[in-house]
Amino acid sequence: MVVAAVLGAALASGLSACTLPAEPGSAGPRQGGSTSVAGGSARAALERLPVKGRAPMTGYDRDRFGPAWLDADRNGCDTRNDVLAAHLTHLVLEPGTHDCVVTSGDLADPYTGTAVHFVRGDGTLVDIDHVVALGNAWVTGAFKEPVRERAALANDPLNLLPVDASANRQKGDADAATWLPPDKSFRCRYVARQVAVKAKYDLWVTPPERAAIERVLDACPGQRLPADSGAPVLAPVRVTDPASPSASPSASPSVSPGSGAFASCDAAREAGAAPLHRGDPGYSSQLDGDGDGVACE
Repeated sequence: MVVAAVLGAALASGLSACTLPAEPGSAGPRQGGSTSVAGGSARAALERLPVKGRAPMTGYDRDRFGPAWLDADRNGCDTRNDVLAAHLTHLVLEPGTHDCVVTSGDLADPYTGTAVHFVRGDGTLVDIDHVVALGNAWVTGAFKEPVRERAALANDPLNLLPVDASANRQKGDADAATWLPPDKSFRCRYVARQVAVKAKYDLWVTPPERAAIERVLDACPGQRLPADSGAPVLAPVRVTDPASPSASPSASPSVSPGSGAFASCDAAREAGAAPLHRGDPGYSSQLDGDGDGVACE
């Protein structure tokens, strides 16, 4: 399984052949602001971010960031399991899933400073947090970006951390002005990661958000940005914006009506969701010809 330590190398070596054409109206693949700021001073990077008011939430929907947990790096495992494997210790993997599905492990939670034992299927334990929440990203510039860029943001390891579920749900779509991790020792690294994500994806900060980040960084003036993940800023998979005319209900459905399952493996691959593991959204036994729990391999 590709984990955080090697995600950048895998992306650099394996994605060029499957990079898709630029979307209509876009300027084509770009490198993102992180090219010049990754690993640099968090304070200096913050000073380069645009400062604007919040855009309205009009039109926001989680689905406009692509299907949840794509296999965005095309390593055969979905993003959620990649992130769990990268951050948890004492991993137990589900047999027959090509070492993809994490069934249990131990998390040193960065938000609360506590230890959490993760068990797959218990939704009260661990969430994968978008460090820059998708709602916050939407109102600070993502609303105007192509859906493949939003999908990249939603699946970029730079923007993802497994954390205590209750802390994540308290955060919601909050920015640094309204929520910070309860563990104060992590706050400098937390806001530095937010700055890195916003720089990479050309997002802005609001005046209260910038002031809050500055207050945190006052306590750690030497704080550096985290290293970039190497993930491209346009997801190298086909995703559809459900608000676009081509995604209307009259179009051929990718998911069988009423079943919640993909209508075919071609549809799952088109959505960037293949392979599908038993329990994943869109999985059905009809797509799993050999019955090994992995469909559309």
